[in-house]
Amino acid sequence: MWAEVRAEAARLRGLFEAAGAAVVETGILQPAATLLDLYGEDMRARAYVTSDPLKGEQMLRPDFTVPVVEMHMAEGAEPARYTYAGEVFRRQEEDAARASEYMQVGYEVFERGAAAACDAEVFALIHDILAPLGLRAATGDIGILRAAVEGLSTSDARKAALRRHLWRPRRFRQLIERFAGRMAVPASRVALLAADNPMADAGPMIGLRGEAEIAARIEVLRADAATPPLAAGEVALLDAILAVRETAPNALARFHDIAVDMPAIADAVAGVEARLEAMAARGIDVDTLPFEASYGRTQMEYYDGFVFGFTCEARPDLPPIATGGRYDALTRQLGRGREIPAVGGVIRPGLVCALRGQGGEA
Repeated sequence: MWAEVRAEAARLRGLFEAAGAAVVETGILQPAATLLDLYGEDMRARAYVTSDPLKGEQMLRPDFTVPVVEMHMAEGAEPARYTYAGEVFRRQEEDAARASEYMQVGYEVFERGAAAACDAEVFALIHDILAPLGLRAATGDIGILRAAVEGLSTSDARKAALRRHLWRPRRFRQLIERFAGRMAVPASRVALLAADNPMADAGPMIGLRGEAEIAARIEVLRADAATPPLAAGEVALLDAILAVRETAPNALARFHDIAVDMPAIADAVAGVEARLEAMAARGIDVDTLPFEASYGRTQMEYYDGFVFGFTCEARPDLPPIATGGRYDALTRQLGRGREIPAVGGVIRPGLVCALRGQGGEA
């Protein structure tokens, strides 16, 4: 099985190399601190963690994007295109049938001033490579929702909380309901925030947080409690954005309508329009291309703009065969003061082999 998968990975990497990408390699062991800073402690549930006496906590490579971005920001020229192939590792705690080690082949583009064209380039390249498999494409744009959050008439702290949970739809919805005043505040919290000295009857200090840290957190909660609720009209517009699930042209028309009442999303909508034009120029049938405003919000944590995936409708048991998107914000986080627009995508050769009946992932 692995021989066929490796051969397919080499073929796919060769196609990306022929498209102008330079081949790069990254270490299998990655510093855990970088990944935890990006994704939080939730990452431990999805990664294999080990420890080195000199290098500290390490993780088996959960994906290639982070180390490729770090490499480019440290030493890469601009513009740049990279390709790679190798194993990634993901813990599977809910489905033993899902692979915990599998191959990824990727294509990453770092280029300024050509976001729509680069988005279309990556999508069209992967679309054309996978076309013989008859997969279903899905597209979205996290940037629309991010822009909507930035345009809300509320505090910076609340906007930051919503941004932080864009990739956790349930928690995001809970925050919207709370910020809109639709959720009852627990009586214990009301009493705590109303007390002149909340620490008076706290008892002995237990745990890692000190009294100053706890007091600072209480002040944050007090400031939030004093913030006016989100306007019902703004919540309705957020709901309208999240409900968009159409063909791309119909989704674009819907976003234009919403932008009349929420001008903050106008630039992001213009970006969607430019991307569709660039895709059409590369031969993509955008008239039938699906667009889902919420696509990618549960598994694509570092994407902040265009997102896409390819799935096999005849095999709903399989994860996406390919995924990708734009991750400009990630280059800012890892660039130590530098940044560059970036977009990329990955294909799982094991799943390609499985769909061809050549073994591969089950």
